[in-house]
Amino acid sequence: MTSAALAFSLLAAIGLAPANTPDPLSPLFKGGPPSTPPVEIRDIAPPIDVFPYPLWMIILAGCIAAAVLGVIGWWCVRWIRRRPAPPPPTPRQVALRALEALRAQVREMAPYAFSIVVSDVLRAYVGAAYGLHAPRQTSPEFLASISGYSKFSDADRSLLAGFLERCDLIKFAHVDADEMDSEKLLESALAFAQGGLA
Repeated sequence: MTSAALAFSLLAAIGLAPANTPDPLSPLFKGGPPSTPPVEIRDIAPPIDVFPYPLWMIILAGCIAAAVLGVIGWWCVRWIRRRPAPPPPTPRQVALRALEALRAQVREMAPYAFSIVVSDVLRAYVGAAYGLHAPRQTSPEFLASISGYSKFSDADRSLLAGFLERCDLIKFAHVDADEMDSEKLLESALAFAQGGLA
């Protein structure tokens, strides 16, 4: 019994409501239809996993994708192999790199050893750039060989003569040399390599 029906029964019992008055909350009193038994509501069925493509289509798509990736990979490898190699450095570039590397050793190497190394770099540059046998010639022989060489200007000949003379004084005459002499040798060699034609 609902609380409203209970309250109505109590009122009827104490005489405030007539006993034969129908319950105002009953469906008959409201004029509504009689109550029907409740309908059982079933739970929603779980979703069914349905893949939209058949297995053969998945396998075919995988094979096509693998073939496309294989062709792209083959083309990339072929392109890398056919790419032209960078040109080798010129004799001037080789000499300038070697001379710049020697700049850090001016303070570390003895002037005698430094004069030999810087002279070898410059002679190798002249030999590679101009086709002369500079590494195997003495300084007078080398200067004599370039005297009639048209690719050397008078300034180049003068610069080379001064460079070779300072090297010979340090190497053969064993004159006292210091870090300043090594720096002068290096600057002379750089000036010649930077102003050379090759």
